[in-house]
Amino acid sequence: MAVSVESFLKLCFLFCLVSTSSGQLSPTFYLQTCPTLQTIVSLTMTTTGLLDPRMGASLLRLFFHDCFVNGCDASVLLDDTATFTGEKNAGPNANSLRGFGVIDTIKAAVELVCPGTVSCADILALAARDSVALLGGPSWTVALGRRDATTASQSAANSNLPGPGSSLSQLIAAFATKGLNARDMTALSGAHTIGQARCVNFRSHIYNDANVDAGFASQRQRNCPSSGGDNNLAPLDVQTANTFDNAYYRNLIAMRGLLHSDQELFNNGTQDALVQQYSTNAAAFAADFAAAMVKMGNISPLTGSSGEIRSNCRRVN
Repeated sequence: MAVSVESFLKLCFLFCLVSTSSGQLSPTFYLQTCPTLQTIVSLTMTTTGLLDPRMGASLLRLFFHDCFVNGCDASVLLDDTATFTGEKNAGPNANSLRGFGVIDTIKAAVELVCPGTVSCADILALAARDSVALLGGPSWTVALGRRDATTASQSAANSNLPGPGSSLSQLIAAFATKGLNARDMTALSGAHTIGQARCVNFRSHIYNDANVDAGFASQRQRNCPSSGGDNNLAPLDVQTANTFDNAYYRNLIAMRGLLHSDQELFNNGTQDALVQQYSTNAAAFAADFAAAMVKMGNISPLTGSSGEIRSNCRRVN
């Protein structure tokens, strides 16, 4: 029996309802409810980058540290209270993560024009994308519709985030648990083409490891003594610390990776060939990085009726 036009339209309507309620992220999620969202984020990030060139790297790292702990849900933004322990003081985050104030600024501006509409998780995802693009890196389409967590896990932050002393096998395993393969891991590690690292995180590599250029180690030791000076900073990419390019991979081939975990990507292992490719093919790196960022942004988002839309990114409603 032929299906009538009316019945067909009803089926299409029901399909649309099911698709919407399934909680899939969409680039057009705020098209009707907050059409100026991306403009607000972009303008704020442009101003921020002019005032603090390091902030782009910090916001990219903040997004990574959010997504790797129970998904991209803005849990990393929650402050500790007398009755709540969040992720900010976990080992990988304490005295290290930056950019919370920038997210607060964007959120306040968005609330003025679209109150109670846009999640902190989506703002962080957009800020990370714009951070990379403003520093000369690739851009990508950010799917939106994430909601904010009402809880956080310091223990998960301590266990889920790969550390600077990680081996190649540990890095591959850590990313695999988040649905990211070894190629994704090597591309995302290219985020270390911008930003700074603390002495405490690279001291062991420059004093104890054999797979490090002697001149590079000596240079870094001047500002990172064998004891003390834990918070002294050094650029992750000594050549172009505030430009998003593929110099990071050329550094690895020259044994000038700042962190032990960086140099593990080029140390007679499975990722050597890919590092070599990225070192000479900036377009391939940019494309793979953008694709991996999209995948990372899709790690276990809260959607639909899960979570909430925080009015203040630092605390639950």
